[in-house]
Amino acid sequence: MSAAAAAAASARGLARRAATTSSTTTTAAVAGAPTQWPARGLRTLSAARRLLPNPQTCAADGSRRPRVRRTAAAAITPARPLSTTPARRLPADEEETFDPATIERESDEVDVCIVGGGPAGLAAAIRLKQLANAAGNDDFRVLLLEKAGELGAHILSGAVIQPSAVEELLPDWLAEDNETRFMGATPAGKDSMRFLTKTMAIPVPAPPQMHNKGNYIVSLNEFTKWLGERAEEVGVEVYPGFAASEVLYKPDGSVKGVATNDLGISRSGRPKDTFERGMEFHARITLFGEGCHGSLSKQVIRKFDLRSESQPQTYGLGVKEVWEVQPEKFKKGEIVHSMGYPLPYDTYGGAWMYHFGDNLVSIGLVTALDYSNPWLSPYGEFQKLKQHPLYRDVLEGGKCISYGARALIEGGFQSIPKVAFPGGALIGDSAGFVNVPKIKGTHNAMKSGMLAAEAAFTALQGSQDNGSVFLYDYEDALRRSSIWKELKEVRNMRPSFHSPLGIYGGMVYSGIEAFLLKGRVPWTLKHKVADHAATKPADQCRKIEYPKPDGKITFDILTSVSRTGTNHEEDQPVHLQVEDWERHTAETYPAFKGIENRFCPAGVYEYVEDSTRPEGVRFQINAQK
Repeated sequence: MSAAAAAAASARGLARRAATTSSTTTTAAVAGAPTQWPARGLRTLSAARRLLPNPQTCAADGSRRPRVRRTAAAAITPARPLSTTPARRLPADEEETFDPATIERESDEVDVCIVGGGPAGLAAAIRLKQLANAAGNDDFRVLLLEKAGELGAHILSGAVIQPSAVEELLPDWLAEDNETRFMGATPAGKDSMRFLTKTMAIPVPAPPQMHNKGNYIVSLNEFTKWLGERAEEVGVEVYPGFAASEVLYKPDGSVKGVATNDLGISRSGRPKDTFERGMEFHARITLFGEGCHGSLSKQVIRKFDLRSESQPQTYGLGVKEVWEVQPEKFKKGEIVHSMGYPLPYDTYGGAWMYHFGDNLVSIGLVTALDYSNPWLSPYGEFQKLKQHPLYRDVLEGGKCISYGARALIEGGFQSIPKVAFPGGALIGDSAGFVNVPKIKGTHNAMKSGMLAAEAAFTALQGSQDNGSVFLYDYEDALRRSSIWKELKEVRNMRPSFHSPLGIYGGMVYSGIEAFLLKGRVPWTLKHKVADHAATKPADQCRKIEYPKPDGKITFDILTSVSRTGTNHEEDQPVHLQVEDWERHTAETYPAFKGIENRFCPAGVYEYVEDSTRPEGVRFQINAQK
């Protein structure tokens, strides 16, 4: 079967799942869509469009047989037409012992499957199809799965990107004569660095890594959507709204592909009328580009012991807002970074303010997650930051239009794991290529995806059987690349803040490294402990009381969460699991006095007063947030 027909079969199979499953995001009508598509099954206009067969790759008459298969049956069956008929409801006695694994999953075979629709995954997908198209290999199938209902939906807007990778991948990305050029790039302008006290902003020299001449401020959300459109143009099969939930393995232990999540299961684990089993995608190579701390990436890292020669990864938490400010306060292209207040002297982190687009300002704070005081709240620190005159003067009179938070990779060079394993590889932040002193990672994420794509295409051209593929060339290319050179040069800056002098000692050492040594030293500093091990008991630390939000510049968590654009059904499985609730409370609450309440920027974790419990509280997860 041709790649076009197989792609159409996958589209119909996934569309059938979407059509029989209620959505958790905003729905949209599609002009010209078949009337039997229920609106509730279309996750977004973009998702619905992508579920239609690609007119550039599928036969117009649709006469070819699909390549969708049953995992437990050898027969090849045509995909059913989309229908509003709900899935079969199981009898009550069957629901009591319901096990989705007993139900067959459909499967499809592709050349390369990419998990994650961020810049790394999309860059890999585009590069693969560029190579295949140039070689005249129209049947080379590249499939990308993204858990968000729309590409970019889980990516926070407002970032400064170095354009090196996108210029290599798509040289005309800003060209005036390119009708599909990216329209949202604001050239970086004035650049400044400040050290903050509670009321002052002291100018300090910015290290060379933070100079932004030639860079661009973009909405990373819009940039990712744009990359997705370019991927579709070259023939990538892009499926947003379907999360890869399981890694599949061959009998020899190598990665075989992934399976998407089951849909239509209630919070209690029972099937609803909309139940649909997940779908398997078998690939000769699977690339994991889930981003920071991805669940499937963690699985393959453990299975193949990819961290055997690297230090543990370390993380930060970035809390961000986008504001529409008054025109007289807007300075297009201006970039401001700061350190110091509001974070304690022994806590690494920093803040930014970027002016981009039309009167838009991105503001945020990153707090390293190796902070010692369990009373600290990254969300609370961010609210304090906005009250500093440097930031408040810009925001006052404006309007906050979006909010978000995400974990960030901070380990750097020391924490890069092995990236290749039998049947696949890690790309982007699944491996960890953020340049922390530069405060950038998009260019390295994209470059890693391109390197993996080139190694994968070469390997598959030289291997015509179904044996396992190992991307030796990717490991080698990474060590010869700009990524390796860039991260090695700054490898000692982040861990230097572990000194007894805290932020002050780290700033002095980092300044020496940035301006003089530039990584040319025989030593490599280590991350002293894993992030969680740095936390001290609450009774050894100063309790932090955060001011009440004013509702104008500072906000409570529920108000902020309402600006994220996320929405989850009440009656769906909770993906956050606690093995033993009582034990967790007994082991963590007495020592850390509810640190979970404070470290989460969305209020998902909560201790509720309960006099019937030994600790006087009950731990719960508010998964609907």
